[in-house]
Amino acid sequence: MSTVLLREVPVDSVVHRLWAGTKMIAAFLISLLLMFLPSWPVLGVMIGFLVVIWVLARLPLGALPRLPWWFWGLVVLGGLINAPIGTKAVLGYAQVFVFGMVLVAASFLIAYTTPMGEVAPALAKLGAPLRKLRLPVDEWAVVVALTLRGLPLLLDEIRVLRAARKLRPKDDLLHRAADNPLIDILTACMAVSTRRAGELGEAITARGGTGMLTAHPSAPTRRDAVALGVVIAVCAGAIALSVAL
Repeated sequence: MSTVLLREVPVDSVVHRLWAGTKMIAAFLISLLLMFLPSWPVLGVMIGFLVVIWVLARLPLGALPRLPWWFWGLVVLGGLINAPIGTKAVLGYAQVFVFGMVLVAASFLIAYTTPMGEVAPALAKLGAPLRKLRLPVDEWAVVVALTLRGLPLLLDEIRVLRAARKLRPKDDLLHRAADNPLIDILTACMAVSTRRAGELGEAITARGGTGMLTAHPSAPTRRDAVALGVVIAVCAGAIALSVAL
């Protein structure tokens, strides 16, 4: 996988300067459209739109995650399983796969163009109306932000643990038969995650608590209104194209 997975790519572009909440609303609109109208014309328009956004964000091709061979093997296997049912089943399977990849690509674009420190304030501002229902909006925003920030660290720890395990001396056949690499790595990851969670909690407490994570000034500007207008226009155009065809 790419080393920048779920991390911001520090490039100055118009997409990077957009408010984090604007990107989340845009991704929500795209997912909502694809959920109710996952036709091929709509998928094609959304793919083209995401490619344009990628170019405007000036992201390098190296930021794209390199999926392992077995993933593509499973995708082909799924197509072969649906093949005996008929062409319609294969096209439906391909449609679902492309739908999922579009949503993943939109999520990656948000991660690559948004500093993690802006996620919690944006979520807190977007969820402000829910405070009238006495819902813990700030706490939810903090949980999401810390999860997004901690996931790349956990992936790095898994890579280190796998590399360290490969350097271990080879045991005899009896120990090798009883060895379970998946259990070993998961156990080590749980221990590392617990330790890092404690350290992160202490650091947050020393800096004023979780309220400081959502207190960062965050608000949309005129360019965000223009960006949302473009997203709405693209979604409307995709619907019109789908209806026309």
